[in-house]
Amino acid sequence: MPKSKRNRPVTLSKTKKKGREHKESIVNCIRQALEDYSTVYVFSFENMRNLKFKEFREQLKSSSRFFLGSNKVMQISLGRSVADEVKPGVHKVSKLLRGDAGLCFTNLPKEEVERLFEGYEEHDFARTGSVATEKVELKEGPLEQFTHEMEPFLRKQGMPVRLNKGIVELVSDFVVCEEGKPLSPESARILRLLGEKMATFRLHLICRWSPDDFEVYRDGLDHSDIESS
Repeated sequence: MPKSKRNRPVTLSKTKKKGREHKESIVNCIRQALEDYSTVYVFSFENMRNLKFKEFREQLKSSSRFFLGSNKVMQISLGRSVADEVKPGVHKVSKLLRGDAGLCFTNLPKEEVERLFEGYEEHDFARTGSVATEKVELKEGPLEQFTHEMEPFLRKQGMPVRLNKGIVELVSDFVVCEEGKPLSPESARILRLLGEKMATFRLHLICRWSPDDFEVYRDGLDHSDIESS
């Protein structure tokens, strides 16, 4: 008699998640950084590219330390109110940790930090879902930048192409993307093939805190609410 499927053993093991111990480690590291560095900045980012950010971080390795991750954990590390802030006034930093944001602890002069952040910009290929910054349209005719082996792939991306004496050609005009509209997976692939870089990885300073000063660069909040809290 065959065994019942109900009696078969089931493995209940799961992938180990980052738990309380990991969060406590981050809290301790941030609080230690608050002791080791003279100033802390909140920064936001557009079109994050991990490799590019790593390169930027390496430039400042000897003078600064960066934290990215859960805003809530970073807020708890600093304190979210006057009652639980680690140092006087630092809870104001927590209020501006929103969305795509991070912390930069540094001993660099204010002017140097502003220069580095404001001047940093890296262009890259846009990903699926990114908003097109311009309209890209290909005209009917030969596409000599592509080899004949590319014709099947281009057709799969929705391009009306054919081979004509070994040359890939468009049989009609083709709009790759429209300005202001999200990129489809196909559009993102075609733009990459065309060498069109529509994404720019940028860093923006949000605020600066030191034991003697607090300054807001950009945030969209009511500053009086921050100051009175």
